[in-house]
Amino acid sequence: MMAAEDYEILDPRFARLFNSNAQVEKLFTGCRWAEGPAWFAAGRYVVWSDIPNNRMLRYDETDGSVSVFRQPSGNSNGNTVDRQGRLVTCEHSGRRVSRTEHDGSITTIADKWRGKRLNSPNDAVVKSDGSIWFTDPTYGIDTDYEGDKAESEIGACHVYRADPGTGEIDAVITDMVRPNGLAFSLDESKLYVVDTGRTHGAQNPAHMRVFNVDKGGKKVSGEKVFADCAAGLFDGFRLDDQGRIWTSAADGIHCYDPDGTLIGRIKVPEVVANCVFGGNKLNCLYIAGTTSLYMVRLMVNGAKTF
Repeated sequence: MMAAEDYEILDPRFARLFNSNAQVEKLFTGCRWAEGPAWFAAGRYVVWSDIPNNRMLRYDETDGSVSVFRQPSGNSNGNTVDRQGRLVTCEHSGRRVSRTEHDGSITTIADKWRGKRLNSPNDAVVKSDGSIWFTDPTYGIDTDYEGDKAESEIGACHVYRADPGTGEIDAVITDMVRPNGLAFSLDESKLYVVDTGRTHGAQNPAHMRVFNVDKGGKKVSGEKVFADCAAGLFDGFRLDDQGRIWTSAADGIHCYDPDGTLIGRIKVPEVVANCVFGGNKLNCLYIAGTTSLYMVRLMVNGAKTF
């Protein structure tokens, strides 16, 4: 549990976003590296990944139970839900982006680019036009810990767009060291992408960049650094319905105003990898923190993406 002093106010704008009496609750522990939480409103549950254990877990909000959702999981990492309520998953050892259909069958969305196998898809977001945008660093092939060690066939780490009609895979960002978490702004005019290149050299980035999305919705340009991580590395993140960014970091969740100001922190006792808004009012922030799944009720609501 957390006390009020574990909310760190860095800007007065953060003070109204949380209730100091609302504690961070540990809902489950026993993971090796918890990642990729996704909220399913119809079933009132969260699915998340435990990458090294090659499994996906399911937390049921109605009774607090936790069960294995899928094992093996292809060393799944990031997860999201598309506009039809289907699970979209980035698989490290599967080296693909997959979709779980309503009948439980699994469809491969992307596993190659220009005839070469992807590295190890990391995180994904679904745009309102049905396209799936995903990052493809090498974390799942660097060692056997989060996948299967292998050489990169592509020789680089890109951000891709999978077309919903043709299935064509296009590289939309090609100059990142290790692209990681990503999300669109509320109006989808901007794309935020984390670069965790620092894991592969002290000279590399540990920041979040923001890009302008063109009018056709298929390309980006005009990138700039949105924020440098003040503690460790950013990873996965989500937006609330006012466009604020709630992002993972080494010491918990950092909250950024849309103007790029770090306005506050929610401190978590483990390194945080990702988060998602859930609950029937989208005011519960579910947090994947190394070994555990946490939750805190906030005074804000997550952005609707359906």
